[in-house]
Amino acid sequence: MLKAAVIGVGSMGRNHARLYRAIEGVRLVGIADPNPQVAARVGARENVPHHADFVTLLDEQKPDLVSIAAPTGLHYEIGAAVIDRGVHVLMEKPITSTVEQGEALLELAKRKGVILAVGHVERFNPAVMELRRRLNEGMAGRIYQIAAQRLSPYPTRISDAGVVLDLASHDIDLMRHLMPEPIVRIYGETLQSINSDREDLFNGLIRFASGAIGVLDVNWMTPTKVRRLTVTGARGFLECDLLSQELFFYENDNAPSKWDTLSVLRGVSEGNILGIRIQRHEPLDAELTDFVAAVRDGRPPMVTGEDGLDTLRLALQFVRSGVEGRAAVISEKRP
Repeated sequence: MLKAAVIGVGSMGRNHARLYRAIEGVRLVGIADPNPQVAARVGARENVPHHADFVTLLDEQKPDLVSIAAPTGLHYEIGAAVIDRGVHVLMEKPITSTVEQGEALLELAKRKGVILAVGHVERFNPAVMELRRRLNEGMAGRIYQIAAQRLSPYPTRISDAGVVLDLASHDIDLMRHLMPEPIVRIYGETLQSINSDREDLFNGLIRFASGAIGVLDVNWMTPTKVRRLTVTGARGFLECDLLSQELFFYENDNAPSKWDTLSVLRGVSEGNILGIRIQRHEPLDAELTDFVAAVRDGRPPMVTGEDGLDTLRLALQFVRSGVEGRAAVISEKRP
């Protein structure tokens, strides 16, 4: 049995605790949160020891793996302390507040021989997984645009990150995950309205080496939740709803049956609409199951520390672009 613990049991961390209890071969041994009432409530619900101090949790419960769902500003401090004890870590995104902190955590994890995974949970959304499979099969043909909408009401729980790090990082990671070629240029526009010190609204543009364009529309200023991902290609248009876990393909009736990426698209017209069957599951459950399997099998997790750091770099460059009002040239390398 692998012993698991959770540090930070707010809205996200309490779900980590709940799901660890249900994973075969894992025993939840404790949780920690600086708010004693929250720690006691979650500890009682999950019937495990609770602590206000995460160091006490580590020393007394001696977990094999830990989820860290604390505020972003604490990721480096807590992560370094956990990794230094030789404990495997799943860090909720973003990996850290700064690139330098992320690099230091990666180096420490390598030195200690532990796994550092990052919680970009949308990769585990079954609709995204099916979308990626279809794109790899060539369903869309040559890709011209990938666009993401992530709109939400304002989250009062977030106090140390803007909308780019907290929300847009999901879609930056997804675009890197779905598009195989490097990013060569980005441009961002940000707006501060509710907050005076960090952005609440973000629009971003990405240029990929193939010429494809990525479009990001993200904010905390919409009184409803929207989680939508679309891909426009020569063969048609794929529409993915991340909340309902639905995927549709709108066929371009003018596209050739066998697409040659060097061919010229000569027209677009409405064709058949295909609803693609999705076997639904809870993305966080799949993420934790992958992390546990990586620890047990000694293999890399689906979202590595390097993935998290690459996404953080891009997110911070988008914030800088918004402040400076100019595009940034990217020298991204892909394996």
